[in-house]
Amino acid sequence: MSSMNTPGRSPVRLLLALVATMTLSACAALSPEQAAAPVQQKSRDWLGAELPLQRSDDQRAAARARTDALLAAPLDAQGAVQLALLNHRGLRAGLYGLGMVEAERVQTLLWPNPVLNIGRLVRGDEREIERGLQFNLLSLLGRGARQETGARALEREQARVAQQLLDVAGQARRSWIQAVASQEQLRHAQTVLDSASAGAELALRMRQAGNVSALRLARERTVLAEAQLAMEQTQLQAAGDREALIRAIGLWGDDLAALKLPERLPDVPTDFRTADDVERQAVAQRLDILAAKRESERLAAQLGLTRRTGRVNVLELGLQRNSSNEEPTQRGVELSVELPLFDWGQARVAGAREAYGQSLERTAQIAIEARSEVRVTRARAETAWRIARRHHDDVLPLARQVSDETLLRYNGMLVGVMDLLADARVQARAVSATLNAQRDFWLAESELSQSLLGPVRDGATAASFISSTAAAPEAAAAPEAAGGAAH
Repeated sequence: MSSMNTPGRSPVRLLLALVATMTLSACAALSPEQAAAPVQQKSRDWLGAELPLQRSDDQRAAARARTDALLAAPLDAQGAVQLALLNHRGLRAGLYGLGMVEAERVQTLLWPNPVLNIGRLVRGDEREIERGLQFNLLSLLGRGARQETGARALEREQARVAQQLLDVAGQARRSWIQAVASQEQLRHAQTVLDSASAGAELALRMRQAGNVSALRLARERTVLAEAQLAMEQTQLQAAGDREALIRAIGLWGDDLAALKLPERLPDVPTDFRTADDVERQAVAQRLDILAAKRESERLAAQLGLTRRTGRVNVLELGLQRNSSNEEPTQRGVELSVELPLFDWGQARVAGAREAYGQSLERTAQIAIEARSEVRVTRARAETAWRIARRHHDDVLPLARQVSDETLLRYNGMLVGVMDLLADARVQARAVSATLNAQRDFWLAESELSQSLLGPVRDGATAASFISSTAAAPEAAAAPEAAGGAAH
C-alpha cells in the first residue's frame, strides 16, 4: 500500500500526477480540423472545390461571402458544386460527425483510469485505514491495439464523409444539368406554343375566307391544345427541377431569388473519353473498395488483440497501504489474475478469425460490383454521347435543311402555308429531341465521373446515407467495444 500522508514520497500521488499529465497531453491532441483535412483535400483533388469548416463566425462569414459571389453571376456546374459544399447542411453534419469520431480516437490515447480504494474500519478501540490504488494491466497491454482501432475508425469515417461529399457534389451537378435543360426546354415550348397559336389563328382566318376546310381548322386547333398542355407540363417540370437544384445546393431565404442559371447546357464534346484502364483506376481509388480494405485491416488488428488477450480476462495490479493505531503499517502489492479454467478464449479467437474471412470475401465482392458498375456507366455515357452527336451532326441539320427547302418551295408558291407550318412542327420536335439527348449525355457523363470515385446513388439513397452518418460515431466505436470485451 502507498502512503498518502507523505506527499513528497507518496507513490499514489506520483502515479496520479503522471496520469493527469498524460491525460492533458492526450486531450491537447484533439483536433476536428485535422480530422476533416483528408476529406477537404479530396474535395480539392476530385472536385476542384473547397470544403470549408464553418465553426467560427469568421469561417461562416467567409462562406457567406463566397456564396454571394457565386450567386452574383449565372451559376455554372462547378459553381453549383461549390455552393453545395458551402451550404449543404447534411454535409456540415457529416463534418461534425468526423469531430465526434476524432474525439473517440483521442479517447483511446488516454491511459486507463486507476481505481482508488479508501476504507476506514473500527474494531473496539482499534481504527484501521486502508488505502489502495489499482491499475488494469490488461488495458495497458491492449492500449496500442485500441489506438490502432481508433485510428482505423477515423479512417472509415473519413471515407464515409468522402462518399457523402461525392453524393452531395454529384447530386448538385446532376440537379444543375436538369434545371438548365428544363429551362431551355421551357423556352423552346414557348416558341412552339407561339407557333401553334399563330397557326391556329391563321387557319381560323383562312376558314372564314373559305380557303381551308373545317377538318384543317380542327387539326390546327388540336395542335394548339397539345402545345398548351405541353407548356403546362414543361413549366411544372422546370419549377420542380429548379427546386431540386435549390435543395441540392442548400439555398434558402433571399438566395432563392438571386439564383440565376445560364441559358443552355455546354455543347456535347466532339470526342468521348478513352477507356484506358477505367476499371483499374476505379479499383485503385473507389471509396467503397478502400473502405472495405480498411475494414479487413481493422479486423486483422482486432484478431491479433483477441489472440493476445483471449485467455486472460482480468489482470490487475494494485498498491496497498493499511495503517492502524495499534498495529504496524502494512504495505504491499496485489496482483489479481482470472484463472482460465473453463473459458480459454478459443470462441473469441475463432469468431474474430471468421469475421476477418468474411471481410475479405466482402471486399472481393465489392470490387467485382464496382468494376461492373464502371463498365455499365461508361457504356451508358458512350451511348448517350453517340446519340447526342447524331442529333447534333445529322438529325438537326437535316431537319433544318428540309425546313429551308420547304421555305423555298413556299416562296415559289409550290406549297401552301399549312405545309410550312407542318414542317416547322417537325423541326421543333427535332430541336426538342436534340436538347433531351444533350441533357442525357451530361447526366451520364456526371455519373461516369462519380463511379470512378465511389458508388453513384440517387437522391433518395443519398439522403438516407447522409442521415445515417449521425450514427457513425456509435458504429465506429463498436469495434473498439468488441475488442474491449476480450479484456
